[in-house]
Amino acid sequence: MTDSPMVRIPLDPREQPILDKLLAIRTNLELLKQDRSTYVKSQDVVDLYNQVIEQVVVLNELRTSRRHEQNRVDTVLDDCFQLISLSYMTIGKNHEAPAVYSAVSTMKRVLDHLKEATFFSPKDLESISSRLEDCRRYCERGKESYSSNLLTLLEARIEVCQKTLSELELTLSHLTPELTPKYDKLVSILRSLSACNTRSKFPNAEVDELLEQLKEVQASLQPYGIIAYESTGTKEEKLAEMTEKLQLTLEHPEPAPEAKKLIETLLQRCFIWVAMIKKKQGRIAEPFKDTYDKLLEIRNKLEKLSLTQAWSLRETDLYSYQRQLDRIDEARVDGNFLDALGRPAELYEQRTLLYLLRKSYATIYHLIISSEPVSEALLPIYNQLTTLRKCLLEVKKSGGVSSPRELYPYSMKLNSIDNMRVDGKFMVGSDIPDGQGSVTQLLEECFELAYDLRTEAEDSSSAGKSGDSENGDVTLK
Repeated sequence: MTDSPMVRIPLDPREQPILDKLLAIRTNLELLKQDRSTYVKSQDVVDLYNQVIEQVVVLNELRTSRRHEQNRVDTVLDDCFQLISLSYMTIGKNHEAPAVYSAVSTMKRVLDHLKEATFFSPKDLESISSRLEDCRRYCERGKESYSSNLLTLLEARIEVCQKTLSELELTLSHLTPELTPKYDKLVSILRSLSACNTRSKFPNAEVDELLEQLKEVQASLQPYGIIAYESTGTKEEKLAEMTEKLQLTLEHPEPAPEAKKLIETLLQRCFIWVAMIKKKQGRIAEPFKDTYDKLLEIRNKLEKLSLTQAWSLRETDLYSYQRQLDRIDEARVDGNFLDALGRPAELYEQRTLLYLLRKSYATIYHLIISSEPVSEALLPIYNQLTTLRKCLLEVKKSGGVSSPRELYPYSMKLNSIDNMRVDGKFMVGSDIPDGQGSVTQLLEECFELAYDLRTEAEDSSSAGKSGDSENGDVTLK
């Protein structure tokens, strides 16, 4: 495994034993991650976590006067914490402090990229704000159980995220309730255009449709005095004006731009991007083709994982994607992608590569926050119950069943799952995997739905028989 590129200072010889032990721990964590012949066991993960913390304590004792030093020990330590964090999620301990590490690291990447992009939706910030609050709660709850070294590190990282989040919230603070939906629409259009730009075949019709939507938003903004351009000349003159205005805005950013300026800048950006991608048609300059192909492959694999997450994702799988993205991200110089000769990418390549990088980080963030607090050992049962619940809800939504007999397949499956419990617990061998509460709650919900449907069917059947009897009496008379 290759560490993320960064400037490293020489290693203190006294830290070499720590590095050796951390490298061994990282190897064991990677072997644990790769072994698909069995599920990841809680005790194995907890033991490795304790080994990492032992090395952190020794490292802190050596660095009493060098707290902010960064060398190879720190990069390997970060790898270990990332793997431990994702492993805690794999065993269903999502709400424990060690699981917070990976979530916060990913949130920091996402926030840094939102800040660099200078456009984002209020919903993006709401999601991260809510998740940060969860992370604080998990850390607070873990004060009695986990190392103060880990908790101090997590709290510091949470505060770094909060600082960036507050800056981004300030940027949108002048948006009025009337303008917020229009701003949101522009963000959506710009992201959709970028997605179109990375298709295997450039979708001209879809891009034209997005351009029409953009023009509609532009027309709706004119009453507010928001316009993308003032020129009445040719298309090229309008683009030149918008490009010049956008460049001035980027070079002289305001602390918290007024709503008019914020939306105007985004509107200009959308029009310029439409013109650019229609001209390029997805053709990436050769010096950046390898980076593009790599990012495209990662994005596609992550999107596939997001579709099959419940059935196929082992959270530790995300580690290799995180590290590949980190290496690409940290190889940029002053925010620019460079070719083999050290020349920065043109604007089209720069934006295209950044879109893929940011989309991949956002997908990892989504996968992490969507992870269920259930051990992978119990996931097959949990997934079956999730499917049963969806089916029962659909049956209820469509009007229920005409006879209790129609519920027989559901009842059979629920009873077979219920009978798997030993003293109320779902066991795997002699182990009691984490996530018992979530699975039991889902099982009870399914039983309750089936009971309600059966009761409704029986009541309906009784009412029908009663009606038939009364009708018969009338006929005899």
